Amino acid sequence: MNPKIPVLGVIGGLALVILVIAYSGTSIIDDTSGEARLGASGGIPAIEPLVIDLEDIVITDVDGRNAYVEISFKVSNPNYKSVLLEMIRYNVYEDGMKIGTKSIGDRAAPGGIVGASNYFTILSDRPTIIGDEFTIKNTGNTPELWNALENNTPQWRVTGEAYWNLSSMTAGGENEITFEFTR
Repeated sequence: MNPKIPVLGVIGGLALVILVIAYSGTSIIDDTSGEARLGASGGIPAIEPLVIDLEDIVITDVDGRNAYVEISFKVSNPNYKSVLLEMIRYNVYEDGMKIGTKSIGDRAAPGGIVGASNYFTILSDRPTIIGDEFTIKNTGNTPELWNALENNTPQWRVTGEAYWNLSSMTAGGENEITFEFTR
């Protein structure tokens, strides 16, 4: 008997078992809880939303024409698995006046296709600090704003949303969380 026939049979059998498990909807490890289980996955697993806090917003420099501001967010993941944070889009207000809108990262294209790798992996065991900076131009039309910036006494309000999904990209779907902070 040719020794290649039993080897090819074993390889074919393993490939068949892998295909059956892959396409049957059976999951051995729950994507969110980390518990071992057997059986059909009962739909989309329960996913805890990310926790986003305003870590800091600091005026780093003010001159006659520009004010330079650094902002940072603390992102915590309560899920067992890591999470891909695609984008944080935020609006900054000072004493009710909108300063501007910015975003950190890139959101996946419709259908979940990631066009670029500009995303953040948020691990479950420690928070991640994500920072950005922006410049406020002095137009001369808002002396109250400029006075607050020069004296480091602004009344900040930051609103926005974050877009994220589980690290497997196939489980949990696309998720969104909104936030609002005042300082």
